[in-house]
Order: sequence, then structure tokens, then C-alpha cells
Amino acid sequence: MIKSMTGFGRSEYSKGDKKYTVEMKSVNHRYLDMNVRMPKKLNFFDSAIRGLIKKNVSRGKVDVFITYEDLSEGQVSLKYNESLAEEYMTRFKEMETRFSLENDIRVSTLSRCPEVLTMEEQVEDEEELWQGLETALKGALKQFGETRALEGENLRADLLIKLDAMLVTLEEVKQRSPEIVTAYREKIEDKVKELLGDVQIDENRIAQEVVIFAEKICTDEEAVRLGSHIEHMKATLTGTEAGIGRKLDFIAQEMNREANTILSKANDLEISNYAIELKTEIEKVREQIQNVE
Repeated sequence: MIKSMTGFGRSEYSKGDKKYTVEMKSVNHRYLDMNVRMPKKLNFFDSAIRGLIKKNVSRGKVDVFITYEDLSEGQVSLKYNESLAEEYMTRFKEMETRFSLENDIRVSTLSRCPEVLTMEEQVEDEEELWQGLETALKGALKQFGETRALEGENLRADLLIKLDAMLVTLEEVKQRSPEIVTAYREKIEDKVKELLGDVQIDENRIAQEVVIFAEKICTDEEAVRLGSHIEHMKATLTGTEAGIGRKLDFIAQEMNREANTILSKANDLEISNYAIELKTEIEKVREQIQNVE
């Protein structure tokens, strides 16, 4: 199935007081380039997230945005460091004795000493976290794939129309080529008659000139190869192979090479125009292919 590299997907998953939201979007890129943004708490799953995306996406610049909300009351707990508080009190008493000061330490004062009381996030079940995150991620990937597939079908239809039009133009080139040789022979014969008058024309000499000219301008091989490349691209577009973007780009390069040769050999205005038309359509095809995964 042909897929576009442009797509969007979003999914939310809630379980109890926890909510996971995943958004994905992508644009064209030569390779797969992922940028994942998520809360620090979920950084542990970075490798798993990228692995799951790679199973579904082969090309494109993909941006992934993940948010996580935990509305439960047990998110954090207050930790009391008793040994540290005891050490603080010991030092305060030493200072009282050493400097003859009043020891006015209250509980409120002691609690404000560094690290005596600290807020600590509760350790969450990693398996439970991943199950929720994976569910949201798969939901986003599903929608993401659907949008890319829909756009891919539109690309396929447009490309096939362009390729069929190119085959029609190429057929015009094939039909015109023999006419050029015939016209050249007539031109030579008329020129010789004009110069020599009633003198006998050397048919062998004229035939040799025509053969040399025909070989010089002959584009039969290029036309056959170009037609073969067009059919190859059509077959690739209508096949079941996945990730065909790079293959299509290579075929388009070969198509452009043959069209260039036809244009360079053209010694006829009509064929030159056909070749220019072919090159223009090939360039349009190449532009569209840049959107194919």
C-alpha cells in the first residue's frame, strides 16, 4: 500500500485517575527522523516508543508529543529524615554550649532545615505506565497510518494519470521518428536535383546519407527504455510492496535520463516539443514522489 509521508494522528487513553495523550505529525524527509517530546517520568520508555514507531513508519520527519496526567492523591509523599534531624539537634546543642546561646529551636524551625522534610514522588508501576502509554501510542499510530494511506491513494491516482499521459506523448515520438527520416530523404533528393539538374542521381549515395542521419537521430532505444520505466513505475504503484518511495525516485531518475537523450538527439521541432513535454511531466512526477514513503 502506497503511503504519503504527510500525516497526523491523535489518541487519548484514561485509566482511573491517569490520562495519556499522544499526538503525531509528519512531513517529508529523505530518511526516518523522529523527535519525541514527553514528561521526564516517561523518558524510560524512549527506546520502546521509537521501536514501536519504526515498525509502522519507514520514512518522514515525525514529531511525537506525549502528555501524562495523574490526578490521584497519592502522587507524592512527605519523607522525614529522622537521622538528619537528630544530627541537626546535636549540632545546635553543641553551639548552645560552645557560644553560651539560648537554644530556641522549635519543631517548625527544625522542619525547615535542608533535607529534614522532603517531597518525594511515589514510585509507579512501570508495567502499568507502559500499558497505558502503549495503548495511547497505538491509537495515535492507527489514525496516523490511516491519514497517510488516504493521502497515498490520492498520490497514486494522480501519478498514474501523469504516467498514462506520458505514454501517449511517447507514442507520438515513436510515430514521428520515421516521418523525419522520410522527410530528410526527400529533402536531399530535392537538393541534389536542384544542383545537378537532369544528371542521374546516385541512389546508393543518398541511401548512405539517409542511414547515417537515421542512426544519428534514432531514439528508438531510448523510447523503448522510457516506456519500460513508465510501465515499471505503474506496476510498482499498483503493487503491494511497502516503502516504495526511494524505488520510485530511482525509476524517475532513469526516466529523466532517457528523456534528456531523446531531446538531445531530436533534429525535429515536433519531437523536441514532445521531449520537453515528457521532461516537464517527469519533473512533476518526481515532485509528487517526494511525498511517498
